[in-house]
Amino acid sequence: MQNSRGLTFDEFNIGDCYESQGRTITEADVVAFAGLSGDFNPLHTDAAFAASTPFGERIAHGMLVMAIATGMANWTGIFEGTTIALMEQLIRYRGAVKFGDTVHLQLEVLTKKESSKPDKGVVKFAARMLNQDAGLVVDSEWTLLMKRNE
Repeated sequence: MQNSRGLTFDEFNIGDCYESQGRTITEADVVAFAGLSGDFNPLHTDAAFAASTPFGERIAHGMLVMAIATGMANWTGIFEGTTIALMEQLIRYRGAVKFGDTVHLQLEVLTKKESSKPDKGVVKFAARMLNQDAGLVVDSEWTLLMKRNE
């Protein structure tokens, strides 16, 4: 694991891994996200309904967990001032995040591709959200356009 700030395309190496600190998901997070997104699915907002589901209780929105993941990526500092664009996210939800779960993000450099422009390059990351038991809850890939050293 590395701990650097504001990395450019040239400073990433395939296989490099970065990890964020953890964050506990609360009922308040879910309520706020439901209000912001308009997604009031009872699986997230209705305790009686959610108790009748295979989860047995309310769970966080998958997109809330992804939104938190993007924040956690910024907590690592590696994208500080060097990201030009988030080009793509491929998301696979692998497990439920329940109220009180503590999640954190792991980023691993998968590929690098030089751009036709000398000041930019594309980096693809495996972005994994893990819970407090090291269980994989979201498995995703992020493709970012990054600044290059000039």
